[in-house]
Amino acid sequence: MAERVIAACDGASKGNPGPAGWGWVIADEAGRPARWEAGPLGTATNNVAELTALERLLTAVDADVPLEVRMDSQYAMKAVTTWLPGWKRKGWKTSAGKPVANQELVVRIDALLAGRDVDFQYVPAHQVDGDPLNDFADRAASQAATAQEAAGSEYGSPEPPASAAPARAGASRRAPGAAKSSVAKSSAASKRRGSGASARTLKAKFPGRCRCGRSYTAGETIAKNPQGWGHPACRVGAGESGE
Repeated sequence: MAERVIAACDGASKGNPGPAGWGWVIADEAGRPARWEAGPLGTATNNVAELTALERLLTAVDADVPLEVRMDSQYAMKAVTTWLPGWKRKGWKTSAGKPVANQELVVRIDALLAGRDVDFQYVPAHQVDGDPLNDFADRAASQAATAQEAAGSEYGSPEPPASAAPARAGASRRAPGAAKSSVAKSSAASKRRGSGASARTLKAKFPGRCRCGRSYTAGETIAKNPQGWGHPACRVGAGESGE
């Protein structure tokens, strides 16, 4: 049997929905990035980008090669490992009787997984000393979302640039004083907008990315804004729905 290949995939959406991209990377025997690819999606959600990244990775790897896939998207991983059987039994309906979101992508991934040896591993995003392959895939997807251009080792592209994401969830790479000042100004601006801004907040069920470009983690407090869910300080108004 072929030796198991270690890979990671990730998606990015600058706005959710917004300019989006996907990326995947395959490691060599030493665990270093050996092959990678990323591509643009135009305007799409984080969930579409995450699922597309997985679909492109599975397409790129031979079906007879055992594969370990590292992901920071609990939604994408659970969609194809936990929820999928129930969706199929219910005729592609959720437990609430609603049509399954992103069904076309999930169906393609289901077909690509048939008969394959694939081990999914969840890895937290944007952690100090986090998984280097996941970080690479995140940077590749973010670059594709921003540039809206394909890239990768087969294109002769260099390694994607260092991520501007926080070194740890919820933290900024700016000096502590600058970060507090920025959040305070944003919060004050939100208050000045008055009753037009929604005051609703909740705990995120899954990791995601705010319209400001920074990520939030599962369990972190988020608020609704016109382009989806994100940091309460980045809320700009109410009345528009996210995904």
